[in-house]
Amino acid sequence: MTSIRQFKLTDLLRINNVNLDIFTENYGLSFYLHYLARWPECFFVAENSAQRLMGYIMGKIEGKQENYHGHVTALSIAPEFRRIGVSSQLMALLENVSEQKKTYFVDLFVRVSNKRAVDMYHKLNYVVYRRIIGYYSGERDEDAFDMRKALSRDVEKKSLIPIPHPVRPEDLVDD
Repeated sequence: MTSIRQFKLTDLLRINNVNLDIFTENYGLSFYLHYLARWPECFFVAENSAQRLMGYIMGKIEGKQENYHGHVTALSIAPEFRRIGVSSQLMALLENVSEQKKTYFVDLFVRVSNKRAVDMYHKLNYVVYRRIIGYYSGERDEDAFDMRKALSRDVEKKSLIPIPHPVRPEDLVDD
């Protein structure tokens, strides 16, 4: 059985098993604290019946006018709890918060090479909006897909009209 609740400060001491993955971005403590203080309504954890942390989602609400949207900053599931619907449940919660805040869409960035995640997001009705060249840095730089899902406020689905050419991270400043 999976239970989902708001992220608590003490959960920061329990996320290591979830973050041990080549596709998971690891952030400094201050980054998590900033999100917890600024957007607590967009930060959830999933636990099993033994209170073992299965995964978490960290997001925010940002933008103005037709670019007002929910953003998935991190979605990470411990390897032993993957492919059982935990990601879908966490995504649905952030989408619901975004709907309640009357945003136009939810977006996220995902490594182009993370085929499983890209496929999962497609199944959740996300589309590739654009490709961001060299968004992820590390041993080798990697491109990201900016994927989006329109919400009810975006009646005409304008937020899903793809940009046909790749962009660079510095082009995202006003997004």
